[in-house]
Amino acid sequence: MSTAAPVDTAPATQHVSADLLAGLSISGLLLLEAIAYAGIAEMPPQAGVIGLLAGLLCYAALGRSRYAIVMATSSSSAVLAAGTLALASLDGASRAAVAATMVLITGVLFLLAAGLRLGGLSQFVARPVLRGFAFGLAWVIAIGQVPHLAGLPAVHGDFVPGLVWQLARSAHAVQPWSLGCGLAALALLFASERLRRVPGGLLVIALGIAASPWLVAHGVAVTGRIDLLPTWAWPSMPSRDQWLPSIELGAALVLVLYAESYGSIRTFALRHGDAVDANRDLFALGIANTVSGLLHGVPVGAGYSVTAANDAAGARSRLAGFSSAICILLMLALLLGWIERLPSPVLAAIVIHAVSKSWRLSAFAPYLRWHRDRLLALSAVIAVLAMGILHGLLLAIGLSLVLLLRQLATPRLSVLGRLDGGHDFVDVSHPDTLQPPSVLVLRPEVPLFFANAEAIFALARTRTSERTDLRAVVLSLEESPDLDSTTLESLAEFAAWLEGRGIALRLARLKDGVRDALQRAEIEQLPPVALGHYSVDDAVGASMS
Repeated sequence: MSTAAPVDTAPATQHVSADLLAGLSISGLLLLEAIAYAGIAEMPPQAGVIGLLAGLLCYAALGRSRYAIVMATSSSSAVLAAGTLALASLDGASRAAVAATMVLITGVLFLLAAGLRLGGLSQFVARPVLRGFAFGLAWVIAIGQVPHLAGLPAVHGDFVPGLVWQLARSAHAVQPWSLGCGLAALALLFASERLRRVPGGLLVIALGIAASPWLVAHGVAVTGRIDLLPTWAWPSMPSRDQWLPSIELGAALVLVLYAESYGSIRTFALRHGDAVDANRDLFALGIANTVSGLLHGVPVGAGYSVTAANDAAGARSRLAGFSSAICILLMLALLLGWIERLPSPVLAAIVIHAVSKSWRLSAFAPYLRWHRDRLLALSAVIAVLAMGILHGLLLAIGLSLVLLLRQLATPRLSVLGRLDGGHDFVDVSHPDTLQPPSVLVLRPEVPLFFANAEAIFALARTRTSERTDLRAVVLSLEESPDLDSTTLESLAEFAAWLEGRGIALRLARLKDGVRDALQRAEIEQLPPVALGHYSVDDAVGASMS
Protein backbone atom coordinates (compact mmCIF):
# COMPACT_ATOMS: atom_id res chain seq x y z
CA MET A 1 0.00 0.00 0.00
CA SER A 2 1.51 3.29 -1.07
CA THR A 3 1.45 6.33 1.15
CA ALA A 4 1.42 9.97 0.19
CA ALA A 5 4.61 11.96 0.57
CA PRO A 6 4.68 14.03 3.77
CA VAL A 7 3.62 17.61 3.31
CA ASP A 8 6.37 20.08 4.11
CA THR A 9 4.85 22.80 6.28
CA ALA A 10 8.07 24.52 7.35
CA PRO A 11 8.14 28.31 6.87
CA ALA A 12 9.73 29.64 3.69
CA THR A 13 12.51 31.28 5.70
CA GLN A 14 13.54 27.87 7.03
CA HIS A 15 13.66 26.53 3.46
CA VAL A 16 15.92 29.39 2.39
CA SER A 17 18.20 28.85 5.40
CA ALA A 18 18.37 25.10 4.70
CA ASP A 19 19.22 25.70 1.05
CA LEU A 20 21.91 28.24 1.86
CA LEU A 21 23.46 25.89 4.42
CA ALA A 22 23.31 22.94 2.01
CA GLY A 23 24.95 24.98 -0.74
CA LEU A 24 27.70 26.10 1.62
CA SER A 25 28.36 22.60 2.96
CA ILE A 26 28.86 20.92 -0.43
CA SER A 27 30.50 23.76 -2.38
CA GLY A 28 34.07 22.89 -1.43
CA LEU A 29 33.68 19.26 -2.42
CA LEU A 30 31.97 20.21 -5.70
CA LEU A 31 34.83 22.53 -6.64
CA LEU A 32 37.51 19.94 -6.01
CA GLU A 33 35.58 17.19 -7.81
CA ALA A 34 35.11 19.51 -10.79
CA ILE A 35 38.85 20.09 -10.98
CA ALA A 36 39.50 16.37 -10.62
CA TYR A 37 37.01 15.44 -13.36
CA ALA A 38 38.64 17.99 -15.67
CA GLY A 39 41.80 15.97 -15.19
CA ILE A 40 39.94 12.79 -16.23
CA ALA A 41 38.82 14.62 -19.37
CA GLU A 42 42.46 15.64 -19.91
CA MET A 43 41.37 19.27 -19.85
CA PRO A 44 42.83 22.18 -17.83
CA PRO A 45 41.36 22.65 -14.32
CA GLN A 46 39.36 25.73 -15.32
CA ALA A 47 37.33 23.61 -17.78
CA GLY A 48 35.89 21.69 -14.84
CA VAL A 49 35.18 24.89 -12.90
CA ILE A 50 33.45 26.49 -15.91
CA GLY A 51 31.31 23.37 -16.41
CA LEU A 52 30.43 23.33 -12.70
CA LEU A 53 29.27 26.96 -12.65
CA ALA A 54 27.37 26.58 -15.93
CA GLY A 55 25.64 23.44 -14.66
CA LEU A 56 24.71 24.84 -11.25
CA LEU A 57 23.39 28.18 -12.49
CA CYS A 58 21.57 26.94 -15.61
CA TYR A 59 19.89 24.02 -13.87
CA ALA A 60 18.94 26.15 -10.86
CA ALA A 61 17.21 28.55 -13.26
CA LEU A 62 15.60 26.05 -15.65
CA GLY A 63 15.55 22.53 -14.17
CA ARG A 64 12.77 20.63 -12.44
CA SER A 65 14.43 18.64 -9.66
CA ARG A 66 14.84 20.25 -6.25
CA TYR A 67 17.93 18.20 -5.46
CA ALA A 68 19.89 17.62 -8.68
CA ILE A 69 23.44 18.99 -8.81
CA VAL A 70 24.62 19.38 -12.40
CA MET A 71 28.36 19.29 -12.99
CA ALA A 72 31.00 17.19 -14.72
CA THR A 73 30.62 13.45 -14.18
CA SER A 74 33.29 10.79 -14.24
CA SER A 75 31.68 8.92 -17.14
CA SER A 76 31.16 11.95 -19.40
CA SER A 77 34.68 13.20 -18.64
CA ALA A 78 36.17 9.84 -19.60
CA VAL A 79 34.12 9.71 -22.81
CA LEU A 80 35.22 13.26 -23.66
CA ALA A 81 38.87 12.32 -23.18
CA ALA A 82 38.53 9.32 -25.47
CA GLY A 83 36.60 11.32 -28.05
CA THR A 84 38.98 14.25 -28.19
CA LEU A 85 41.93 11.89 -28.52
CA ALA A 86 40.27 10.23 -31.53
CA LEU A 87 39.07 13.43 -33.22
CA ALA A 88 42.15 15.56 -32.60
CA SER A 89 44.28 12.97 -34.36
CA LEU A 90 42.21 13.28 -37.55
CA ASP A 91 43.53 16.69 -38.58
CA GLY A 92 45.89 17.70 -35.78
CA ALA A 93 43.43 20.09 -34.11
CA SER A 94 44.05 20.86 -30.44
CA ARG A 95 42.16 18.70 -27.99
CA ALA A 96 40.83 21.78 -26.18
CA ALA A 97 39.24 23.08 -29.39
CA VAL A 98 37.79 19.68 -30.24
CA ALA A 99 36.45 19.30 -26.69
CA ALA A 100 34.67 22.66 -26.81
CA THR A 101 33.05 21.68 -30.11
CA MET A 102 31.96 18.29 -28.73
CA VAL A 103 30.40 19.86 -25.62
CA LEU A 104 28.59 22.44 -27.73
CA ILE A 105 27.26 19.72 -30.06
CA THR A 106 26.13 17.80 -26.98
CA GLY A 107 24.19 20.83 -25.77
CA VAL A 108 22.56 21.32 -29.17
CA LEU A 109 21.55 17.65 -29.31
CA PHE A 110 20.02 17.95 -25.84
CA LEU A 111 18.00 20.96 -27.00
CA LEU A 112 16.93 19.12 -30.15
CA ALA A 113 15.80 16.15 -28.04
CA ALA A 114 13.85 18.51 -25.77
CA GLY A 115 12.20 20.14 -28.78
CA LEU A 116 11.20 16.71 -30.12
CA ARG A 117 10.00 15.75 -26.61
CA LEU A 118 12.24 12.70 -26.38
CA GLY A 119 12.10 12.54 -22.60
CA GLY A 120 12.17 8.75 -22.68
CA LEU A 121 15.56 8.79 -24.39
CA SER A 122 17.42 7.30 -21.44
CA GLN A 123 15.24 4.18 -21.52
CA PHE A 124 17.05 3.05 -24.66
CA VAL A 125 20.05 2.19 -22.48
CA ALA A 126 19.13 -0.87 -20.44
CA ARG A 127 20.00 -0.68 -16.75
CA PRO A 128 22.17 -3.84 -16.79
CA VAL A 129 24.17 -2.32 -19.64
CA LEU A 130 24.49 1.00 -17.82
CA ARG A 131 25.66 -0.69 -14.62
CA GLY A 132 28.11 -2.88 -16.50
CA PHE A 133 29.45 0.14 -18.36
CA ALA A 134 29.80 2.10 -15.10
CA PHE A 135 31.63 -0.84 -13.46
CA GLY A 136 34.16 -1.15 -16.26
CA LEU A 137 34.51 2.62 -16.60
CA ALA A 138 35.25 2.97 -12.88
CA TRP A 139 38.23 0.64 -13.27
CA VAL A 140 39.51 2.51 -16.31
CA ILE A 141 39.28 5.83 -14.44
CA ALA A 142 40.88 4.46 -11.27
CA ILE A 143 43.79 2.93 -13.17
CA GLY A 144 44.27 6.23 -14.97
CA GLN A 145 44.54 8.01 -11.61
CA VAL A 146 47.25 5.71 -10.22
CA PRO A 147 50.12 7.77 -11.78
CA HIS A 148 48.82 10.93 -10.04
CA LEU A 149 48.46 8.97 -6.82
CA ALA A 150 51.98 7.51 -6.93
CA GLY A 151 53.91 10.25 -8.73
CA LEU A 152 54.42 8.17 -11.87
CA PRO A 153 54.50 9.37 -15.48
CA ALA A 154 51.01 9.74 -16.91
CA VAL A 155 49.51 6.81 -18.79
CA HIS A 156 47.71 7.30 -22.09
CA GLY A 157 44.74 5.60 -23.67
CA ASP A 158 41.78 3.72 -22.22
CA PHE A 159 42.63 0.10 -23.09
CA VAL A 160 42.97 -1.54 -19.68
CA PRO A 161 45.69 -4.12 -20.52
CA GLY A 162 47.68 -1.32 -22.17
CA LEU A 163 47.25 0.93 -19.12
CA VAL A 164 48.35 -1.84 -16.76
CA TRP A 165 51.40 -2.52 -18.97
CA GLN A 166 52.37 1.16 -18.91
CA LEU A 167 52.07 1.20 -15.10
CA ALA A 168 54.14 -1.96 -14.75
CA ARG A 169 56.92 -0.49 -16.91
CA SER A 170 57.15 2.64 -14.79
CA ALA A 171 56.61 1.01 -11.37
CA HIS A 172 60.28 1.52 -10.45
CA ALA A 173 59.71 5.30 -10.51
CA VAL A 174 57.13 5.38 -7.70
CA GLN A 175 57.60 8.45 -5.46
CA PRO A 176 57.17 7.28 -1.86
CA TRP A 177 55.92 10.65 -0.57
CA SER A 178 53.28 10.93 -3.31
CA LEU A 179 52.14 7.35 -2.78
CA GLY A 180 52.00 7.80 0.98
CA CYS A 181 49.99 11.02 0.62
CA GLY A 182 47.54 9.41 -1.81
CA LEU A 183 47.04 6.25 0.24
CA ALA A 184 46.52 8.27 3.42
CA ALA A 185 43.90 10.41 1.68
CA LEU A 186 42.15 7.28 0.37
CA ALA A 187 42.17 5.66 3.79
CA LEU A 188 40.68 8.77 5.38
CA LEU A 189 37.97 9.02 2.71
CA PHE A 190 36.90 5.40 3.11
CA ALA A 191 37.08 5.60 6.91
CA SER A 192 34.86 8.68 6.94
CA GLU A 193 32.09 6.66 5.26
CA ARG A 194 31.62 4.84 8.54
CA LEU A 195 31.67 8.09 10.53
CA ARG A 196 28.83 10.06 9.01
CA ARG A 197 29.44 13.14 11.12
CA VAL A 198 33.01 13.45 9.83
CA PRO A 199 33.15 15.36 6.49
CA GLY A 200 35.91 13.19 5.02
CA GLY A 201 36.17 15.06 1.73
CA LEU A 202 36.59 18.48 3.30
CA LEU A 203 38.94 17.08 5.94
CA VAL A 204 41.18 15.50 3.29
CA ILE A 205 41.22 18.73 1.28
CA ALA A 206 42.06 20.87 4.32
CA LEU A 207 44.83 18.54 5.48
CA GLY A 208 46.26 18.29 1.96
CA ILE A 209 46.42 22.06 1.50
CA ALA A 210 47.92 22.51 4.98
CA ALA A 211 50.62 19.93 4.29
CA SER A 212 51.32 21.07 0.73
CA PRO A 213 54.49 23.14 1.51
CA TRP A 214 56.06 20.17 3.24
CA LEU A 215 54.90 17.74 0.54
CA VAL A 216 56.15 19.99 -2.27
CA ALA A 217 59.55 20.03 -0.60
CA HIS A 218 59.55 16.24 -0.95
CA GLY A 219 58.68 16.34 -4.63
CA VAL A 220 54.89 15.91 -4.47
CA ALA A 221 53.06 17.65 -7.34
CA VAL A 222 50.19 20.08 -6.71
CA THR A 223 47.16 21.13 -8.77
CA GLY A 224 48.89 24.20 -10.14
CA ARG A 225 47.59 27.36 -11.73
CA ILE A 226 43.86 27.63 -12.46
CA ASP A 227 43.37 30.34 -15.08
CA LEU A 228 39.69 31.31 -14.99
CA LEU A 229 40.11 34.06 -17.56
CA PRO A 230 41.60 32.35 -20.61
CA THR A 231 41.61 33.94 -24.03
CA TRP A 232 38.03 33.35 -25.16
CA ALA A 233 37.22 32.13 -28.65
CA TRP A 234 34.30 30.50 -30.41
CA PRO A 235 34.57 26.69 -30.53
CA SER A 236 36.09 25.69 -33.85
CA MET A 237 33.86 24.23 -36.54
CA PRO A 238 34.60 20.56 -37.29
CA SER A 239 36.26 19.81 -40.59
CA ARG A 240 34.41 17.82 -43.25
CA ASP A 241 35.87 14.56 -41.93
CA GLN A 242 35.02 15.42 -38.33
CA TRP A 243 31.32 16.30 -38.59
CA LEU A 244 29.90 12.78 -38.50
CA PRO A 245 32.26 11.48 -35.75
CA SER A 246 31.57 14.64 -33.70
CA ILE A 247 27.80 14.16 -33.92
CA GLU A 248 28.15 10.46 -33.08
CA LEU A 249 30.25 11.26 -30.01
CA GLY A 250 27.86 14.05 -29.03
CA ALA A 251 24.96 11.60 -29.25
CA ALA A 252 26.87 9.11 -27.10
CA LEU A 253 27.50 11.84 -24.51
CA VAL A 254 23.79 12.75 -24.54
CA LEU A 255 22.75 9.16 -23.89
CA VAL A 256 25.27 8.65 -21.09
CA LEU A 257 24.64 12.01 -19.44
CA TYR A 258 20.87 11.78 -19.64
CA ALA A 259 20.70 8.15 -18.51
CA GLU A 260 22.83 9.06 -15.48
CA SER A 261 21.02 12.35 -14.86
CA TYR A 262 17.51 10.98 -15.23
CA GLY A 263 18.35 8.07 -12.92
CA SER A 264 19.50 10.52 -10.22
CA ILE A 265 16.60 12.93 -10.75
CA ARG A 266 13.96 10.21 -10.75
CA THR A 267 15.38 8.47 -7.67
CA PHE A 268 15.19 11.58 -5.50
CA ALA A 269 11.86 12.66 -6.97
CA LEU A 270 10.34 9.33 -5.95
CA ARG A 271 11.97 9.56 -2.52
CA HIS A 272 10.37 12.95 -1.85
CA GLY A 273 7.12 12.56 -3.75
CA ASP A 274 8.03 15.13 -6.43
CA ALA A 275 6.90 15.20 -10.04
CA VAL A 276 9.34 14.57 -12.90
CA ASP A 277 9.36 16.56 -16.14
CA ALA A 278 11.84 14.75 -18.40
CA ASN A 279 11.58 17.16 -21.33
CA ARG A 280 12.15 20.19 -19.13
CA ASP A 281 15.27 18.56 -17.72
CA LEU A 282 16.45 17.80 -21.25
CA PHE A 283 16.11 21.50 -22.04
CA ALA A 284 17.95 22.55 -18.85
CA LEU A 285 20.81 20.14 -19.56
CA GLY A 286 20.92 21.39 -23.15
CA ILE A 287 21.32 25.02 -22.04
CA ALA A 288 23.93 24.06 -19.42
CA ASN A 289 26.05 22.10 -21.92
CA THR A 290 25.70 24.80 -24.60
CA VAL A 291 26.93 27.46 -22.17
CA SER A 292 29.74 25.20 -20.98
CA GLY A 293 30.79 24.47 -24.57
CA LEU A 294 30.80 28.15 -25.55
CA LEU A 295 33.01 28.92 -22.53
CA HIS A 296 35.29 25.90 -23.17
CA GLY A 297 34.05 23.84 -20.23
CA VAL A 298 33.39 20.11 -19.86
CA PRO A 299 30.07 18.27 -20.44
CA VAL A 300 27.76 18.29 -17.42
CA GLY A 301 24.94 16.18 -16.00
CA ALA A 302 23.26 15.34 -12.71
CA GLY A 303 25.55 12.89 -10.93
CA TYR A 304 24.09 10.57 -8.30
CA SER A 305 26.75 11.03 -5.60
CA VAL A 306 26.67 14.85 -5.60
CA THR A 307 22.87 14.89 -5.79
CA ALA A 308 22.77 12.53 -2.81
CA ALA A 309 25.20 14.81 -0.96
CA ASN A 310 22.95 17.80 -1.67
CA ASP A 311 19.92 15.92 -0.35
CA ALA A 312 21.81 14.74 2.74
CA ALA A 313 22.95 18.32 3.41
CA GLY A 314 19.29 19.35 3.79
CA ALA A 315 18.50 21.01 0.45
CA ARG A 316 14.84 21.92 -0.06
CA SER A 317 14.85 23.56 -3.50
CA ARG A 318 17.04 24.50 -6.48
CA LEU A 319 18.19 27.49 -4.44
CA ALA A 320 20.77 25.11 -2.93
CA GLY A 321 22.46 24.75 -6.33
CA PHE A 322 22.41 28.51 -6.82
CA SER A 323 23.90 29.12 -3.37
CA SER A 324 26.60 26.53 -4.13
CA ALA A 325 27.53 28.50 -7.25
CA ILE A 326 27.78 31.73 -5.24
CA CYS A 327 29.92 30.03 -2.58
CA ILE A 328 32.20 28.59 -5.27
CA LEU A 329 32.63 32.02 -6.85
CA LEU A 330 33.57 33.45 -3.43
CA MET A 331 36.01 30.59 -2.86
CA LEU A 332 37.61 31.24 -6.23
CA ALA A 333 37.91 34.94 -5.45
CA LEU A 334 39.29 34.47 -1.92
CA LEU A 335 40.91 31.03 -1.79
CA LEU A 336 42.12 30.30 -5.31
CA GLY A 337 45.76 30.45 -4.28
CA TRP A 338 45.14 27.81 -1.61
CA ILE A 339 43.16 25.57 -3.97
CA GLU A 340 46.05 25.64 -6.46
CA ARG A 341 48.24 24.15 -3.72
CA LEU A 342 46.14 21.01 -3.30
CA PRO A 343 48.43 17.97 -3.77
CA SER A 344 47.72 15.96 -6.91
CA PRO A 345 47.63 12.64 -4.97
CA VAL A 346 44.73 14.03 -2.92
CA LEU A 347 42.81 14.91 -6.08
CA ALA A 348 43.48 11.41 -7.43
CA ALA A 349 42.25 9.91 -4.16
CA ILE A 350 39.02 11.95 -4.39
CA VAL A 351 38.40 10.63 -7.91
CA ILE A 352 39.15 7.00 -7.01
CA HIS A 353 36.90 7.24 -3.96
CA ALA A 354 34.09 8.76 -6.04
CA VAL A 355 34.15 6.03 -8.70
CA SER A 356 34.65 3.22 -6.19
CA LYS A 357 30.88 3.19 -5.55
CA SER A 358 30.49 1.64 -9.01
CA TRP A 359 32.64 -1.34 -7.98
CA ARG A 360 30.00 -2.78 -5.69
CA LEU A 361 29.16 -6.24 -6.97
CA SER A 362 25.85 -6.05 -5.10
CA ALA A 363 24.52 -4.00 -8.03
CA PHE A 364 24.66 -7.16 -10.16
CA ALA A 365 23.14 -9.48 -7.51
CA PRO A 366 19.52 -9.05 -8.71
CA TYR A 367 20.44 -10.18 -12.24
CA LEU A 368 22.05 -13.33 -10.85
CA ARG A 369 19.10 -13.99 -8.56
CA TRP A 370 16.48 -13.32 -11.24
CA HIS A 371 18.41 -15.24 -13.96
CA ARG A 372 17.93 -12.22 -16.22
CA ASP A 373 20.39 -10.11 -18.26
CA ARG A 374 23.52 -11.59 -16.65
CA LEU A 375 25.38 -11.91 -19.94
CA LEU A 376 24.22 -8.44 -20.97
CA ALA A 377 25.78 -6.78 -17.90
CA LEU A 378 28.95 -8.88 -18.22
CA SER A 379 29.26 -8.01 -21.90
CA ALA A 380 29.13 -4.29 -21.08
CA VAL A 381 31.92 -4.71 -18.50
CA ILE A 382 34.11 -6.68 -20.89
CA ALA A 383 33.43 -4.22 -23.73
CA VAL A 384 34.80 -1.29 -21.73
CA LEU A 385 37.79 -3.18 -20.32
CA ALA A 386 38.78 -4.81 -23.61
CA MET A 387 37.80 -2.18 -26.18
CA GLY A 388 38.23 1.12 -24.36
CA ILE A 389 35.70 3.70 -23.20
CA LEU A 390 34.47 4.96 -26.55
CA HIS A 391 34.05 1.67 -28.37
CA GLY A 392 32.83 0.05 -25.16
CA LEU A 393 30.17 2.74 -24.80
CA LEU A 394 29.00 2.37 -28.40
CA LEU A 395 28.90 -1.41 -28.05
CA ALA A 396 26.96 -1.08 -24.77
CA ILE A 397 24.38 1.18 -26.44
CA GLY A 398 24.24 -1.24 -29.38
CA LEU A 399 23.61 -4.11 -26.96
CA SER A 400 20.69 -2.20 -25.44
CA LEU A 401 19.13 -1.59 -28.84
CA VAL A 402 19.69 -5.19 -29.93
CA LEU A 403 18.04 -6.36 -26.72
CA LEU A 404 15.03 -4.11 -27.39
CA LEU A 405 14.70 -5.25 -31.01
CA ARG A 406 15.14 -8.89 -30.05
CA GLN A 407 12.31 -8.67 -27.52
CA LEU A 408 10.00 -6.85 -29.91
CA ALA A 409 10.84 -8.89 -33.00
CA THR A 410 10.41 -12.30 -31.34
CA PRO A 411 7.01 -13.62 -32.48
CA ARG A 412 4.88 -14.47 -29.45
CA LEU A 413 1.27 -15.41 -30.11
CA SER A 414 -1.09 -16.83 -27.49
CA VAL A 415 -4.17 -18.93 -28.10
CA LEU A 416 -6.93 -17.89 -25.70
CA GLY A 417 -9.78 -19.84 -24.14
CA ARG A 418 -12.76 -19.03 -21.93
CA LEU A 419 -11.92 -19.23 -18.21
CA ASP A 420 -14.34 -21.30 -16.09
CA GLY A 421 -17.20 -20.68 -18.52
CA GLY A 422 -17.21 -16.93 -17.73
CA HIS A 423 -16.51 -13.83 -19.76
CA ASP A 424 -12.72 -13.76 -19.30
CA PHE A 425 -10.31 -15.17 -21.87
CA VAL A 426 -6.80 -16.30 -20.90
CA ASP A 427 -4.04 -18.42 -22.41
CA VAL A 428 -5.13 -22.01 -22.99
CA SER A 429 -2.16 -23.20 -20.91
CA HIS A 430 -4.32 -22.40 -17.91
CA PRO A 431 -5.97 -25.65 -16.72
CA ASP A 432 -9.52 -24.23 -16.44
CA THR A 433 -9.89 -22.85 -19.98
CA LEU A 434 -11.94 -24.10 -22.88
CA GLN A 435 -11.68 -22.91 -26.48
CA PRO A 436 -15.00 -21.81 -27.97
CA PRO A 437 -16.32 -24.09 -30.75
CA SER A 438 -15.66 -22.97 -34.33
CA VAL A 439 -13.78 -19.85 -33.16
CA LEU A 440 -10.02 -19.39 -32.68
CA VAL A 441 -8.93 -16.55 -30.40
CA LEU A 442 -5.36 -15.26 -30.90
CA ARG A 443 -3.46 -12.53 -29.07
CA PRO A 444 0.01 -11.20 -30.05
CA GLU A 445 2.00 -10.72 -26.83
CA VAL A 446 4.16 -7.90 -28.24
CA PRO A 447 3.21 -4.72 -30.12
CA LEU A 448 2.88 -5.40 -33.83
CA PHE A 449 5.34 -3.49 -36.02
CA PHE A 450 7.34 -3.98 -39.19
CA ALA A 451 9.99 -6.26 -37.64
CA ASN A 452 7.58 -8.87 -36.23
CA ALA A 453 4.30 -8.55 -38.16
CA GLU A 454 5.02 -11.10 -40.89
CA ALA A 455 6.42 -13.64 -38.41
CA ILE A 456 3.41 -13.29 -36.09
CA PHE A 457 0.87 -13.64 -38.90
CA ALA A 458 2.80 -16.66 -40.21
CA LEU A 459 2.41 -18.17 -36.75
CA ALA A 460 -1.28 -17.23 -36.81
CA ARG A 461 -1.68 -19.15 -40.10
CA THR A 462 -0.09 -22.19 -38.48
CA ARG A 463 -2.45 -22.03 -35.49
CA THR A 464 -5.41 -21.60 -37.83
CA SER A 465 -4.38 -24.59 -39.95
CA GLU A 466 -4.39 -26.79 -36.84
CA ARG A 467 -8.19 -26.39 -36.55
CA THR A 468 -10.66 -27.83 -39.08
CA ASP A 469 -13.90 -26.55 -37.54
CA LEU A 470 -13.31 -22.81 -37.76
CA ARG A 471 -15.88 -20.25 -38.82
CA ALA A 472 -14.01 -17.23 -37.44
CA VAL A 473 -10.73 -16.02 -36.00
CA VAL A 474 -10.75 -13.33 -33.30
CA LEU A 475 -7.53 -11.32 -33.07
CA SER A 476 -7.06 -9.37 -29.83
CA LEU A 477 -4.75 -6.38 -30.44
CA GLU A 478 -4.64 -4.97 -26.92
CA GLU A 479 -0.81 -4.89 -26.94
CA SER A 480 -0.56 -2.70 -30.06
CA PRO A 481 -0.96 1.09 -29.59
CA ASP A 482 -0.65 1.70 -33.36
CA LEU A 483 -0.05 -0.12 -36.64
CA ASP A 484 2.53 0.80 -39.25
CA SER A 485 2.11 0.25 -42.99
CA THR A 486 3.97 -3.09 -43.00
CA THR A 487 1.66 -4.41 -40.27
CA LEU A 488 -1.45 -3.18 -42.11
CA GLU A 489 -0.35 -4.95 -45.29
CA SER A 490 0.43 -8.15 -43.37
CA LEU A 491 -2.95 -7.99 -41.63
CA ALA A 492 -4.73 -7.49 -44.98
CA GLU A 493 -2.89 -10.52 -46.41
CA PHE A 494 -3.90 -12.61 -43.38
CA ALA A 495 -7.54 -11.51 -43.71
CA ALA A 496 -7.54 -12.42 -47.43
CA TRP A 497 -5.94 -15.80 -46.63
CA LEU A 498 -8.71 -16.50 -44.10
CA GLU A 499 -11.41 -15.42 -46.55
CA GLY A 500 -10.09 -17.88 -49.10
CA ARG A 501 -10.76 -20.64 -46.55
CA GLY A 502 -14.21 -19.38 -45.65
CA ILE A 503 -13.11 -18.01 -42.27
CA ALA A 504 -14.14 -14.57 -41.03
CA LEU A 505 -11.76 -12.27 -39.12
CA ARG A 506 -12.82 -10.06 -36.22
CA LEU A 507 -10.62 -7.72 -34.20
CA ALA A 508 -11.05 -7.01 -30.48
CA ARG A 509 -9.75 -4.53 -27.92
CA LEU A 510 -8.50 -2.00 -30.45
CA LYS A 511 -6.85 1.22 -29.37
CA ASP A 512 -8.27 4.37 -30.97
CA GLY A 513 -5.13 4.86 -33.09
CA VAL A 514 -5.36 1.29 -34.39
CA ARG A 515 -9.06 1.64 -35.22
CA ASP A 516 -8.43 4.90 -37.08
CA ALA A 517 -5.59 3.33 -39.08
CA LEU A 518 -7.76 0.34 -40.05
CA GLN A 519 -10.64 2.56 -41.11
CA ARG A 520 -8.31 4.53 -43.36
CA ALA A 521 -6.80 1.33 -44.74
CA GLU A 522 -10.28 0.11 -45.86
CA ILE A 523 -9.38 -3.59 -45.82
CA GLU A 524 -12.16 -5.36 -47.69
CA GLN A 525 -12.34 -8.31 -45.30
CA LEU A 526 -12.54 -5.99 -42.23
CA PRO A 527 -15.76 -3.95 -42.46
CA PRO A 528 -16.62 -1.56 -39.58
CA VAL A 529 -18.68 -4.25 -37.86
CA ALA A 530 -15.52 -6.37 -37.49
CA LEU A 531 -13.70 -3.53 -35.70
CA GLY A 532 -16.25 -2.57 -33.07
CA HIS A 533 -15.64 -5.24 -30.42
CA TYR A 534 -14.39 -3.78 -27.14
CA SER A 535 -13.88 -7.18 -25.54
CA VAL A 536 -12.87 -10.65 -26.70
CA ASP A 537 -16.10 -12.04 -25.28
CA ASP A 538 -18.17 -9.71 -27.49
CA ALA A 539 -16.16 -10.69 -30.57
CA VAL A 540 -16.56 -14.40 -29.83
CA GLY A 541 -20.28 -14.00 -29.26
CA ALA A 542 -20.72 -12.15 -32.57
CA SER A 543 -18.69 -14.83 -34.36
CA MET A 544 -20.86 -17.65 -33.02
CA SER A 545 -24.22 -15.98 -33.68
